Amino acid sequence: MKIGLLIVDMQKVFLENQKEKLNIDSACEHINYVADLLRSKNHCVIHIQDIEGAEDIHSESLDIISEIKVEDHDIKVTKEESNAFWNTKLEQILKDQGIGLVIVAGFAAEHCVLFTYNGARERGFTTVILQNGILSTNSDVISHTYRDRNIISYPVIEFIVG
Repeated sequence: MKIGLLIVDMQKVFLENQKEKLNIDSACEHINYVADLLRSKNHCVIHIQDIEGAEDIHSESLDIISEIKVEDHDIKVTKEESNAFWNTKLEQILKDQGIGLVIVAGFAAEHCVLFTYNGARERGFTTVILQNGILSTNSDVISHTYRDRNIISYPVIEFIVG
């Protein structure tokens, strides 16, 4: 089974001024570790970028933060809604790549991460949230997000990909 890691909205516009408050380094460490692990086993890493309301979609503020490693062969998808599947080619990309398991990580747990998680499940993908790989400006939201959803830790991902 092929795995797809969706890294949602880890962009300067949302995170640049909140790095210390949100403990971004820890989340990025988990996300980058899993992304590197998946890349090394020919799985898929997809960066989701929110461009909703942007006058210039090439603005530096929409760029992914420097703490997230982006490789040339990673896939990038732009979106204008909270659910990264809505009015994008994400579902087709996952199908074309043969993805069976979708791992969702990124910002914000209570918005785009959650809606993208739900969107993947609604489309029939086995879907999990990366433990310690999601962020929110509201600290109690993360535990609530984990509570009723499937989560996965990096040691389990290591085991799965061997």
